Amino acid sequence: MKIWLFLAIWVLASLSAGFIGSRFPPGEWYETLEKPSFNPPGWIFGPVWTLLYILMGTAAWLVWKEQGFSPALILFIAQLALNALWSYLFFGANRPDLAFFEIVVLWVLILLTMIFFWKARTLAGALLVPYLLWVSFASVLNFSLWRLNT
Repeated sequence: MKIWLFLAIWVLASLSAGFIGSRFPPGEWYETLEKPSFNPPGWIFGPVWTLLYILMGTAAWLVWKEQGFSPALILFIAQLALNALWSYLFFGANRPDLAFFEIVVLWVLILLTMIFFWKARTLAGALLVPYLLWVSFASVLNFSLWRLNT
């Protein structure tokens, strides 16, 4: 039973980054921005991020089962904090420029986390692949929004 409790804890920890980020919704400022042709509809972000946070939490739990609290999980927590910070920078502070530089650092931390997770347990690393791909797309979108609106 304890093992499933820790799965719930890791998933909830991951979802908490999304909850923090959701405190900074797009709002009126975002609506006024010129957007690239590949900008997805707003409704897609909630379901995608929810799935990604569940995958991330599951991956962290798998690593925790293999290694206990390890450097891989410290990296995971660091990238999770940057994940939450991005929403504040982009939507809360209306700073797509700072958000872009932050998301590049986030991308690097996700990659490092994925490598550490892969070494701990292949499935854990594989579960982070969709997250890295989505943040790659988000980075391009962030850069495009910044450049189109400066």
